[in-house]
Amino acid sequence: MNTQRYPGAEFDDMAWGLLSPTDYQNPQPQPRYHLVVVGAGPAGLISAIGAAGLGAKVALIERHRMGGDCLNVGCMPSKALLAFSKQRGADFQHAFAWLREVRAGIAPHDSVERYTEAGVDVFLGDASFNAAGQICVGDTPLNARRIALCTGASAAIPPIPGLVESRPLTNESIFDLPAPPSSLAILGAGAIGCELALALSRLGVSVSLFEMADRVLPLETPLASQAVAMALESSGVDIYLGQGVSAVKGSGTVVVGEKEIDCERILVALGRKPNTDGLNLGAAGVSVDQQGFVVTNTKLQSENKRIFAAGDCTARQQFTHHADAQARALIQNALFAPTASVDALIVPHCTYTDPEVASVGANPDRLQKSAIAFDRFEFDLSELDRSRADPDSQLRPVQHAEVYTQKGSDKILGATIIGHDAGELIAPICLMMSNGLGLSAAQKTIFSYPTRSEYLKRLGDAYNRNRMTPSVARLFRWWLRSVL
Repeated sequence: MNTQRYPGAEFDDMAWGLLSPTDYQNPQPQPRYHLVVVGAGPAGLISAIGAAGLGAKVALIERHRMGGDCLNVGCMPSKALLAFSKQRGADFQHAFAWLREVRAGIAPHDSVERYTEAGVDVFLGDASFNAAGQICVGDTPLNARRIALCTGASAAIPPIPGLVESRPLTNESIFDLPAPPSSLAILGAGAIGCELALALSRLGVSVSLFEMADRVLPLETPLASQAVAMALESSGVDIYLGQGVSAVKGSGTVVVGEKEIDCERILVALGRKPNTDGLNLGAAGVSVDQQGFVVTNTKLQSENKRIFAAGDCTARQQFTHHADAQARALIQNALFAPTASVDALIVPHCTYTDPEVASVGANPDRLQKSAIAFDRFEFDLSELDRSRADPDSQLRPVQHAEVYTQKGSDKILGATIIGHDAGELIAPICLMMSNGLGLSAAQKTIFSYPTRSEYLKRLGDAYNRNRMTPSVARLFRWWLRSVL
Protein backbone atom coordinates (compact mmCIF):
# COMPACT_ATOMS: atom_id res chain seq x y z
CA MET A 1 0.00 0.00 0.00
CA ASN A 2 1.33 3.46 -0.91
CA THR A 3 1.55 5.53 2.29
CA GLN A 4 3.46 8.46 0.74
CA ARG A 5 1.97 11.71 2.03
CA TYR A 6 3.18 13.88 -0.86
CA PRO A 7 5.82 13.64 -3.61
CA GLY A 8 9.29 13.57 -2.05
CA ALA A 9 8.04 12.87 1.49
CA GLU A 10 10.56 10.05 1.82
CA PHE A 11 13.37 12.56 1.23
CA ASP A 12 12.01 14.82 3.97
CA ASP A 13 11.93 11.86 6.34
CA MET A 14 15.54 11.12 5.44
CA ALA A 15 16.67 14.72 5.90
CA TRP A 16 14.85 15.34 9.18
CA GLY A 17 16.17 12.05 10.56
CA LEU A 18 19.71 13.32 9.99
CA LEU A 19 19.22 16.95 10.98
CA SER A 20 16.94 16.49 14.01
CA PRO A 21 16.79 12.78 14.95
CA THR A 22 13.87 12.05 17.27
CA ASP A 23 15.73 9.30 19.12
CA TYR A 24 18.81 11.44 19.83
CA GLN A 25 20.03 11.70 23.43
CA ASN A 26 21.97 14.80 24.42
CA PRO A 27 25.46 14.05 25.76
CA GLN A 28 26.59 14.60 29.32
CA PRO A 29 28.10 18.12 29.41
CA GLN A 30 31.85 18.35 29.78
CA PRO A 31 33.24 20.24 32.82
CA ARG A 32 34.19 23.21 30.61
CA TYR A 33 34.10 24.12 26.92
CA HIS A 34 36.37 26.41 24.99
CA LEU A 35 33.37 27.45 22.90
CA VAL A 36 29.61 26.97 23.13
CA VAL A 37 27.83 27.80 19.87
CA VAL A 38 24.11 28.61 19.86
CA GLY A 39 22.48 27.89 16.51
CA ALA A 40 23.38 25.34 13.83
CA GLY A 41 22.96 27.43 10.71
CA PRO A 42 25.92 28.30 8.47
CA ALA A 43 27.65 30.60 11.00
CA GLY A 44 27.17 28.17 13.87
CA LEU A 45 28.15 25.05 11.95
CA ILE A 46 31.36 26.57 10.62
CA SER A 47 32.25 28.04 14.02
CA ALA A 48 31.69 24.70 15.76
CA ILE A 49 33.45 22.37 13.36
CA GLY A 50 36.27 24.82 12.69
CA ALA A 51 36.98 25.26 16.40
CA ALA A 52 36.76 21.51 17.03
CA GLY A 53 39.16 20.89 14.16
CA LEU A 54 41.72 23.06 15.96
CA GLY A 55 41.42 20.92 19.07
CA ALA A 56 38.97 23.03 21.06
CA LYS A 57 36.25 21.51 23.23
CA VAL A 58 33.03 22.65 21.55
CA ALA A 59 29.32 22.37 22.29
CA LEU A 60 26.66 23.18 19.68
CA ILE A 61 23.03 23.89 20.61
CA GLU A 62 20.21 23.69 18.04
CA ARG A 63 16.51 24.07 18.83
CA HIS A 64 15.08 22.93 15.48
CA ARG A 65 17.10 21.36 12.66
CA MET A 66 20.78 21.38 11.87
CA GLY A 67 21.61 23.30 8.69
CA GLY A 68 19.59 26.42 9.46
CA ASP A 69 17.59 28.34 6.90
CA CYS A 70 20.10 27.87 4.08
CA LEU A 71 19.65 24.12 3.85
CA ASN A 72 16.10 23.72 5.10
CA VAL A 73 14.07 26.72 3.95
CA GLY A 74 16.37 29.07 2.06
CA CYS A 75 19.21 28.92 -0.42
CA MET A 76 19.20 25.29 -1.44
CA PRO A 77 15.47 24.52 -1.80
CA SER A 78 14.85 27.81 -3.61
CA LYS A 79 17.74 27.31 -6.05
CA ALA A 80 16.73 23.70 -6.65
CA LEU A 81 13.19 24.87 -7.41
CA LEU A 82 14.41 27.59 -9.77
CA ALA A 83 16.69 25.20 -11.63
CA PHE A 84 14.01 22.52 -12.03
CA SER A 85 11.36 25.01 -13.13
CA LYS A 86 13.47 25.95 -16.15
CA GLN A 87 12.80 22.55 -17.69
CA ARG A 88 10.21 22.39 -20.40
CA GLY A 89 7.05 20.80 -19.06
CA ALA A 90 8.13 21.00 -15.40
CA ASP A 91 5.25 20.64 -12.96
CA PHE A 92 4.79 21.53 -9.31
CA GLN A 93 4.81 18.00 -7.87
CA HIS A 94 7.99 16.89 -9.62
CA ALA A 95 9.74 20.21 -8.87
CA PHE A 96 8.96 20.01 -5.15
CA ALA A 97 9.98 16.36 -5.01
CA TRP A 98 13.28 17.42 -6.60
CA LEU A 99 13.98 20.17 -4.06
CA ARG A 100 13.31 17.68 -1.26
CA GLU A 101 15.70 15.20 -2.86
CA VAL A 102 18.37 17.91 -3.14
CA ARG A 103 17.86 18.87 0.50
CA ALA A 104 18.17 15.25 1.61
CA GLY A 105 21.33 14.83 -0.45
CA ILE A 106 23.02 17.72 1.38
CA ALA A 107 21.69 16.82 4.84
CA PRO A 108 24.51 14.37 5.75
CA HIS A 109 26.99 17.25 5.50
CA ASP A 110 25.11 19.19 8.21
CA SER A 111 23.91 16.21 10.21
CA VAL A 112 24.13 15.60 13.94
CA GLU A 113 26.18 12.48 13.23
CA ARG A 114 28.82 14.34 11.21
CA TYR A 115 29.34 16.91 13.93
CA THR A 116 29.46 14.44 16.79
CA GLU A 117 32.01 12.40 14.82
CA ALA A 118 34.04 15.60 14.41
CA GLY A 119 34.24 15.96 18.18
CA VAL A 120 31.42 18.46 18.73
CA ASP A 121 28.99 17.85 21.60
CA VAL A 122 25.62 18.47 19.92
CA PHE A 123 22.70 19.43 22.16
CA LEU A 124 19.18 19.54 20.72
CA GLY A 125 16.90 21.91 22.63
CA ASP A 126 16.20 25.53 23.49
CA ALA A 127 19.08 27.74 24.60
CA SER A 128 18.91 30.70 26.96
CA PHE A 129 20.95 32.45 29.62
CA ASN A 130 20.04 31.85 33.25
CA ALA A 131 20.00 34.51 35.95
CA ALA A 132 23.71 33.93 36.57
CA GLY A 133 24.54 34.62 32.92
CA GLN A 134 25.31 30.98 32.08
CA ILE A 135 24.23 29.54 28.75
CA CYS A 136 21.81 26.66 29.21
CA VAL A 137 20.12 23.94 27.18
CA GLY A 138 16.74 23.78 28.82
CA ASP A 139 17.68 23.83 32.52
CA THR A 140 21.17 22.39 31.99
CA PRO A 141 23.98 24.97 32.19
CA LEU A 142 27.08 24.61 30.03
CA ASN A 143 30.32 25.99 31.40
CA ALA A 144 31.92 28.01 28.60
CA ARG A 145 35.08 30.07 28.21
CA ARG A 146 33.55 31.75 25.12
CA ILE A 147 30.04 31.75 23.64
CA ALA A 148 29.02 32.29 20.01
CA LEU A 149 25.48 33.45 19.25
CA CYS A 150 24.59 32.25 15.74
CA THR A 151 20.82 32.08 16.06
CA GLY A 152 19.96 33.40 12.60
CA ALA A 153 16.80 35.21 11.58
CA SER A 154 13.25 34.41 10.52
CA ALA A 155 10.60 35.90 8.26
CA ALA A 156 9.13 39.18 9.45
CA ILE A 157 5.35 39.54 9.36
CA PRO A 158 4.36 43.23 9.14
CA PRO A 159 1.31 44.55 11.04
CA ILE A 160 -1.01 44.66 8.03
CA PRO A 161 -4.64 44.29 9.15
CA GLY A 162 -5.88 40.77 8.46
CA LEU A 163 -2.47 39.41 7.41
CA VAL A 164 -1.81 37.20 10.44
CA GLU A 165 -5.38 35.87 10.31
CA SER A 166 -4.85 34.79 6.68
CA ARG A 167 -2.14 32.36 7.89
CA PRO A 168 0.38 33.54 5.29
CA LEU A 169 3.18 31.43 3.88
CA THR A 170 6.81 32.45 4.33
CA ASN A 171 10.08 30.96 3.15
CA GLU A 172 9.80 28.73 6.23
CA SER A 173 6.60 27.07 5.01
CA ILE A 174 6.41 27.49 1.21
CA PHE A 175 8.70 24.52 0.52
CA ASP A 176 6.50 22.20 2.58
CA LEU A 177 3.42 22.68 0.40
CA PRO A 178 1.99 19.28 -0.59
CA ALA A 179 0.10 20.77 -3.56
CA PRO A 180 0.15 24.04 -5.49
CA PRO A 181 -2.25 26.88 -4.72
CA SER A 182 -4.16 27.98 -7.80
CA SER A 183 -3.09 31.56 -7.19
CA LEU A 184 -0.58 33.27 -4.91
CA ALA A 185 -0.03 36.85 -3.76
CA ILE A 186 3.61 37.57 -2.91
CA LEU A 187 4.22 40.59 -0.70
CA GLY A 188 7.67 42.02 -1.37
CA ALA A 189 9.68 42.11 -4.61
CA GLY A 190 13.15 41.74 -3.18
CA ALA A 191 15.35 38.78 -4.03
CA ILE A 192 13.18 36.17 -2.26
CA GLY A 193 9.93 37.50 -3.69
CA CYS A 194 11.24 37.73 -7.25
CA GLU A 195 12.86 34.29 -7.19
CA LEU A 196 9.78 32.53 -5.88
CA ALA A 197 7.47 34.49 -8.16
CA LEU A 198 9.45 33.32 -11.19
CA ALA A 199 9.77 29.70 -10.08
CA LEU A 200 6.13 29.25 -9.07
CA SER A 201 4.73 31.00 -12.14
CA ARG A 202 6.78 28.63 -14.31
CA LEU A 203 5.14 25.75 -12.42
CA GLY A 204 1.63 26.91 -13.26
CA VAL A 205 0.73 29.03 -10.24
CA SER A 206 -0.96 32.34 -11.01
CA VAL A 207 1.28 34.84 -9.20
CA SER A 208 0.64 38.47 -8.22
CA LEU A 209 3.68 40.34 -6.90
CA PHE A 210 3.31 43.45 -4.71
CA GLU A 211 6.04 45.99 -3.95
CA MET A 212 5.76 49.33 -2.16
CA ALA A 213 8.73 50.78 -4.10
CA ASP A 214 8.32 51.90 -7.69
CA ARG A 215 10.30 48.94 -9.07
CA VAL A 216 11.19 45.35 -8.26
CA LEU A 217 14.60 44.77 -6.64
CA PRO A 218 14.61 48.40 -5.46
CA LEU A 219 18.11 48.11 -3.99
CA GLU A 220 19.64 47.16 -7.35
CA THR A 221 20.27 49.40 -10.36
CA PRO A 222 17.25 50.54 -12.40
CA LEU A 223 18.47 48.49 -15.38
CA ALA A 224 18.63 45.36 -13.21
CA SER A 225 15.12 46.02 -11.94
CA GLN A 226 13.88 46.48 -15.48
CA ALA A 227 15.48 43.24 -16.67
CA VAL A 228 13.95 41.18 -13.86
CA ALA A 229 10.54 42.83 -14.21
CA MET A 230 10.51 41.96 -17.92
CA ALA A 231 11.38 38.34 -17.12
CA LEU A 232 8.66 38.10 -14.48
CA GLU A 233 6.01 39.60 -16.73
CA SER A 234 6.96 37.34 -19.63
CA SER A 235 6.45 34.34 -17.35
CA GLY A 236 2.95 35.56 -16.45
CA VAL A 237 3.52 37.36 -13.13
CA ASP A 238 1.22 40.34 -12.45
CA ILE A 239 3.26 43.10 -10.82
CA TYR A 240 1.80 45.85 -8.61
CA LEU A 241 4.25 48.64 -7.77
CA GLY A 242 4.29 51.89 -5.83
CA GLN A 243 1.64 51.10 -3.23
CA GLY A 244 1.76 49.07 -0.07
CA VAL A 245 -0.80 46.42 0.82
CA SER A 246 -3.18 48.15 3.23
CA ALA A 247 -5.19 45.11 4.35
CA VAL A 248 -5.89 41.45 3.77
CA LYS A 249 -9.37 39.95 3.69
CA GLY A 250 -10.04 36.29 4.27
CA SER A 251 -7.27 33.87 3.32
CA GLY A 252 -5.95 35.70 0.28
CA THR A 253 -7.74 38.87 -0.82
CA VAL A 254 -5.15 41.67 -0.96
CA VAL A 255 -6.24 45.30 -0.71
CA VAL A 256 -4.05 47.80 -2.58
CA GLY A 257 -5.45 51.29 -2.83
CA GLU A 258 -8.93 50.96 -4.28
CA LYS A 259 -8.22 47.49 -5.70
CA GLU A 260 -8.91 44.07 -4.23
CA ILE A 261 -6.97 41.20 -5.77
CA ASP A 262 -8.22 37.70 -4.95
CA CYS A 263 -5.67 34.93 -4.46
CA GLU A 264 -5.88 31.54 -2.79
CA ARG A 265 -2.81 32.06 -0.56
CA ILE A 266 -0.41 34.81 0.47
CA LEU A 267 3.38 34.56 0.72
CA VAL A 268 5.21 37.19 2.79
CA ALA A 269 8.71 38.17 1.64
CA LEU A 270 9.10 41.49 3.44
CA GLY A 271 12.38 41.13 5.25
CA ARG A 272 13.67 39.19 8.22
CA LYS A 273 13.99 39.65 11.96
CA PRO A 274 16.81 38.30 14.15
CA ASN A 275 16.13 35.28 16.35
CA THR A 276 17.13 36.85 19.66
CA ASP A 277 13.88 36.75 21.61
CA GLY A 278 13.80 34.22 24.42
CA LEU A 279 17.57 34.06 24.91
CA ASN A 280 17.47 36.30 28.02
CA LEU A 281 20.45 38.20 26.63
CA GLY A 282 20.20 40.93 29.25
CA ALA A 283 21.22 38.45 31.97
CA ALA A 284 24.51 37.93 30.10
CA GLY A 285 25.15 41.63 29.50
CA VAL A 286 24.45 41.39 25.75
CA SER A 287 22.68 44.32 24.09
CA VAL A 288 20.46 44.32 21.01
CA ASP A 289 19.41 47.27 18.85
CA GLN A 290 15.85 48.42 18.21
CA GLN A 291 15.32 45.71 15.60
CA GLY A 292 16.68 42.98 17.90
CA PHE A 293 20.08 42.50 16.25
CA VAL A 294 22.94 41.65 18.60
CA VAL A 295 25.22 44.68 18.88
CA THR A 296 28.86 43.75 18.17
CA ASN A 297 32.14 45.46 17.43
CA THR A 298 34.29 44.80 14.35
CA LYS A 299 35.71 41.70 16.09
CA LEU A 300 32.17 40.29 16.51
CA GLN A 301 32.29 40.79 20.29
CA SER A 302 29.15 41.84 22.11
CA GLU A 303 29.25 44.20 25.09
CA ASN A 304 30.18 41.08 27.06
CA LYS A 305 33.57 40.42 25.48
CA ARG A 306 33.25 36.69 26.22
CA ILE A 307 30.19 36.48 24.01
CA PHE A 308 30.43 36.77 20.23
CA ALA A 309 27.76 36.86 17.52
CA ALA A 310 27.86 36.00 13.83
CA GLY A 311 25.45 35.50 10.96
CA ASP A 312 21.93 36.81 10.51
CA CYS A 313 21.32 37.61 14.20
CA THR A 314 23.88 40.43 13.99
CA ALA A 315 24.36 41.22 10.29
CA ARG A 316 22.16 43.23 7.95
CA GLN A 317 23.74 41.51 4.95
CA GLN A 318 22.02 38.18 5.49
CA PHE A 319 23.82 35.83 3.14
CA THR A 320 25.24 32.38 3.80
CA HIS A 321 28.65 33.38 2.43
CA HIS A 322 28.71 36.40 4.75
CA ALA A 323 27.92 34.16 7.73
CA ASP A 324 30.73 31.86 6.59
CA ALA A 325 33.24 34.71 6.53
CA GLN A 326 32.12 35.99 9.92
CA ALA A 327 32.39 32.51 11.45
CA ARG A 328 36.01 32.20 10.33
CA ALA A 329 36.81 35.50 12.03
CA LEU A 330 34.89 34.40 15.12
CA ILE A 331 37.01 31.25 15.49
CA GLN A 332 40.19 33.33 15.48
CA ASN A 333 38.84 35.92 17.91
CA ALA A 334 37.14 33.51 20.33
CA LEU A 335 39.96 30.97 20.63
CA PHE A 336 43.04 33.11 20.16
CA ALA A 337 43.96 36.80 20.04
CA PRO A 338 40.99 38.87 18.77
CA THR A 339 42.75 40.25 15.71
CA ALA A 340 40.32 39.35 12.91
CA SER A 341 38.08 42.24 11.83
CA VAL A 342 34.95 41.99 9.68
CA ASP A 343 34.43 45.67 8.87
CA ALA A 344 36.10 45.52 5.45
CA LEU A 345 34.64 42.29 4.08
CA ILE A 346 33.81 42.28 0.35
CA VAL A 347 30.37 40.64 0.29
CA PRO A 348 28.67 39.98 -3.06
CA HIS A 349 25.05 38.96 -3.49
CA CYS A 350 23.00 37.46 -6.29
CA THR A 351 19.33 37.21 -7.20
CA TYR A 352 18.90 33.93 -9.09
CA THR A 353 16.18 34.95 -11.49
CA ASP A 354 16.61 34.63 -15.24
CA PRO A 355 18.53 36.80 -15.91
CA GLU A 356 20.52 36.69 -12.70
CA VAL A 357 21.50 39.94 -11.02
CA ALA A 358 24.80 39.96 -9.12
CA SER A 359 26.26 42.90 -7.23
CA VAL A 360 29.23 43.69 -5.03
CA GLY A 361 30.28 46.84 -3.25
CA ALA A 362 28.48 50.13 -3.85
CA ASN A 363 26.11 50.92 -6.71
CA PRO A 364 25.69 54.36 -8.35
CA ASP A 365 22.76 55.35 -6.14
CA ARG A 366 24.71 54.67 -2.97
CA LEU A 367 27.83 56.39 -4.29
CA GLN A 368 25.85 59.49 -5.28
CA LYS A 369 24.11 59.65 -1.89
CA SER A 370 27.53 59.45 -0.24
CA ALA A 371 28.87 62.20 -2.53
CA ILE A 372 31.62 59.89 -3.80
CA ALA A 373 32.88 60.80 -7.27
CA PHE A 374 33.20 57.77 -9.54
CA ASP A 375 33.65 56.60 -13.10
CA ARG A 376 31.37 54.00 -14.66
CA PHE A 377 32.58 51.44 -17.19
CA GLU A 378 29.92 49.40 -18.99
CA PHE A 379 29.76 46.52 -21.42
CA ASP A 380 26.89 44.78 -23.20
CA LEU A 381 27.45 41.04 -22.63
CA SER A 382 25.50 40.22 -25.80
CA GLU A 383 28.45 41.66 -27.75
CA LEU A 384 30.71 38.81 -26.62
CA ASP A 385 31.37 36.21 -29.30
CA ARG A 386 30.44 33.48 -26.80
CA SER A 387 27.03 35.12 -26.36
CA ARG A 388 26.57 35.45 -30.12
CA ALA A 389 27.14 31.69 -30.46
CA ASP A 390 24.56 30.83 -27.78
CA PRO A 391 20.96 30.79 -29.09
CA ASP A 392 19.59 31.10 -25.53
CA SER A 393 21.68 34.20 -24.98
CA GLN A 394 20.06 35.91 -27.94
CA LEU A 395 16.66 35.55 -26.23
CA ARG A 396 17.72 37.63 -23.22
CA PRO A 397 16.96 41.30 -23.88
CA VAL A 398 19.24 42.65 -21.13
CA GLN A 399 22.78 41.37 -20.56
CA HIS A 400 24.96 43.96 -18.98
CA ALA A 401 28.06 44.47 -16.85
CA GLU A 402 29.24 47.65 -15.23
CA VAL A 403 32.02 48.49 -12.82
CA TYR A 404 32.31 51.67 -10.74
CA THR A 405 35.79 52.98 -9.95
CA GLN A 406 37.05 55.85 -7.85
CA LYS A 407 37.12 58.99 -9.99
CA GLY A 408 40.39 59.17 -11.89
CA SER A 409 41.58 55.84 -10.47
CA ASP A 410 41.21 52.15 -11.24
CA LYS A 411 40.17 51.32 -7.65
CA ILE A 412 36.98 49.27 -7.88
CA LEU A 413 34.16 50.55 -5.66
CA GLY A 414 31.46 48.20 -6.87
CA ALA A 415 29.96 46.29 -9.78
CA THR A 416 26.64 45.00 -11.12
CA ILE A 417 26.17 42.18 -13.62
CA ILE A 418 22.89 41.22 -15.29
CA GLY A 419 22.76 38.02 -17.31
CA HIS A 420 23.30 34.29 -17.45
CA ASP A 421 25.45 33.06 -14.53
CA ALA A 422 25.98 36.60 -13.25
CA GLY A 423 26.75 35.14 -9.84
CA GLU A 424 29.70 33.30 -11.36
CA LEU A 425 30.85 36.21 -13.51
CA ILE A 426 31.14 38.58 -10.56
CA ALA A 427 33.55 36.27 -8.72
CA PRO A 428 36.78 37.65 -10.30
CA ILE A 429 35.70 41.19 -9.40
CA CYS A 430 35.26 40.10 -5.78
CA LEU A 431 38.74 38.57 -5.90
CA MET A 432 40.19 41.80 -7.30
CA MET A 433 38.46 43.98 -4.70
CA SER A 434 39.50 41.71 -1.82
CA ASN A 435 43.14 41.83 -2.89
CA GLY A 436 43.40 45.48 -3.80
CA LEU A 437 43.63 44.95 -7.57
CA GLY A 438 42.29 47.75 -9.72
CA LEU A 439 40.36 47.45 -12.96
CA SER A 440 43.55 47.92 -14.96
CA ALA A 441 44.63 44.44 -13.78
CA ALA A 442 41.88 42.96 -16.00
CA GLN A 443 43.41 44.62 -19.04
CA LYS A 444 46.70 42.82 -18.29
CA THR A 445 45.05 39.40 -17.87
CA ILE A 446 44.57 36.78 -20.59
CA PHE A 447 41.12 35.17 -20.66
CA SER A 448 40.15 32.09 -22.65
CA TYR A 449 38.38 32.76 -25.95
CA PRO A 450 35.46 32.49 -26.44
CA THR A 451 34.18 32.79 -22.87
CA ARG A 452 31.86 35.14 -21.01
CA SER A 453 34.75 36.00 -18.69
CA GLU A 454 36.11 38.17 -21.50
CA TYR A 455 33.70 40.88 -20.37
CA LEU A 456 36.24 41.78 -17.70
CA LYS A 457 38.96 42.26 -20.30
CA ARG A 458 36.62 44.56 -22.23
CA LEU A 459 35.99 46.63 -19.10
CA GLY A 460 39.74 46.80 -18.49
CA ASP A 461 40.19 48.02 -22.06
CA ALA A 462 37.50 50.66 -21.47
CA TYR A 463 39.37 51.90 -18.42
CA ASN A 464 42.60 52.05 -20.42
CA ARG A 465 40.92 54.08 -23.17
CA ASN A 466 39.57 56.45 -20.54
CA ARG A 467 43.13 57.34 -19.60
CA MET A 468 43.72 58.62 -23.16
CA THR A 469 43.17 62.28 -22.35
CA PRO A 470 43.67 64.91 -25.08
CA SER A 471 47.07 65.75 -23.58
CA VAL A 472 48.19 62.12 -23.64
CA ALA A 473 46.89 61.73 -27.20
CA ARG A 474 48.86 64.78 -28.35
CA LEU A 475 51.98 63.41 -26.67
CA PHE A 476 51.57 60.07 -28.45
CA ARG A 477 51.09 61.76 -31.82
CA TRP A 478 54.20 63.88 -31.28
CA TRP A 479 56.26 60.83 -30.36
CA LEU A 480 55.06 58.78 -33.32
CA ARG A 481 55.85 61.65 -35.75
CA SER A 482 59.30 62.06 -34.26
CA VAL A 483 60.30 58.42 -34.69
CA LEU A 484 58.94 57.95 -38.23
